[in-house]
Amino acid sequence: MPGHALGEYAEPVTEEHARRAVEAVWRSESGRIVAALTRQTGDFGWAEDLAQDALLEALAAWPTAGIPDNPGAWLMSVAKRRAIDGWRRRERLAAREAVLGSDAILFEREDAVPSLGDPDRIDDDVLRLVFIACHPVITAQARLALTLRTVAGLTTEQIGRMLLMTVPAVQQRIVRAKRTLAEADVPFEVPDRAERPGRLASVLQVIYLLFTEGYAAGGGDAPIRPDVAREAVRLARQLSALMPDEPEVFSLIALMEFQSSRFAARIDAEGLPVTLGDQDRRRWDRSAITRGEQALATATGFDRGLGYYGLQAAVAQCYATAPAAADTDWSLIVRLYDALDALTPSPVIRLNRAVAVSMIDGPEAALPDVESLRSELVEFRPFHAVLGELLERVCRTDAAVTAYRTAAELPGNDAEATVLRRRAAALNSALPAQEL
Repeated sequence: MPGHALGEYAEPVTEEHARRAVEAVWRSESGRIVAALTRQTGDFGWAEDLAQDALLEALAAWPTAGIPDNPGAWLMSVAKRRAIDGWRRRERLAAREAVLGSDAILFEREDAVPSLGDPDRIDDDVLRLVFIACHPVITAQARLALTLRTVAGLTTEQIGRMLLMTVPAVQQRIVRAKRTLAEADVPFEVPDRAERPGRLASVLQVIYLLFTEGYAAGGGDAPIRPDVAREAVRLARQLSALMPDEPEVFSLIALMEFQSSRFAARIDAEGLPVTLGDQDRRRWDRSAITRGEQALATATGFDRGLGYYGLQAAVAQCYATAPAAADTDWSLIVRLYDALDALTPSPVIRLNRAVAVSMIDGPEAALPDVESLRSELVEFRPFHAVLGELLERVCRTDAAVTAYRTAAELPGNDAEATVLRRRAAALNSALPAQEL
């Protein structure tokens, strides 16, 4: 029978095992831990420091004591104890003890979506945290970096790769953002109705980046992190209850539901990613596709046209509803990407458009479009992976091998790199026969 979450431990483990456990619990629990500590202390920066201190204590204690039954509760307990020590030093303990005691079982329960009877009230600490980190007193890039660090539990290296920034730049932005929030004395609460639209774009972007980390992990061993993706969908649904008249909120929900429907088919028995065209569509989650269609119908029902997330959701719907890969409406996808690029020009959008063009007019037609993006996407793994596939399809095998190898060496998750290296090796082994 499992022991108490805070009092019982497993057998001692190696330092490497403990490190991996700490990283895993931080990825899955960081948002709730930092959010709860922020609510209790009223200080976002200090809350993150307390959480980081708890991580360091776990790294020191778990190799000897073993990993506790409920690692999240253990970290929360340690962070609270450090907060109490801090308040003792500040002689403010008595005023805070009742607040800490009321949340003693925060991590003993499963996540649940709270009742939202009052549309202007929300009792979700993580969504509050997202709104705080998206406060207009800090810059747009700092908002993203801060939220990805605290809510998604990403490392500064992963954030740097996602935002195309150096690690020192990410670290500086996070430090400055926390200092700015402290100096502005930003309260731990969802902004009032008049202020929400001004933060909505940043909140939506953060939630989608959180989902993206779950859908295609930016690093580590696992190519997907469904738990992170589910948290992003949950936050978006909470946001839709808070802002029910915003079509882009429902568009984002639709996009994430369509994409998450493929999770069961996205990795093989070896744990390696499977491309969209090779996935077993019988394993797709039809209920998620239905939820996506319902959310997209709600978004279009506002009759305001499709925005950034609405257009992406429409693309995802084309994939999700095609009975087979050959039935995909590639012409519609090209038109949707044209609309997206007109709305928010991006080399990544143009790369995706080129893939769709290759499915209509052949790889020869798409290669010039892809090559034109090299200077902008030279450090972007998907660029080289797409280039390799197109080169392979036109039988430029040597160049395809180089592209796949280049892609494998660029930042990204390890499973994806393994697939790319294998594709390069398979093509390379065929070269002598072709030359003969």
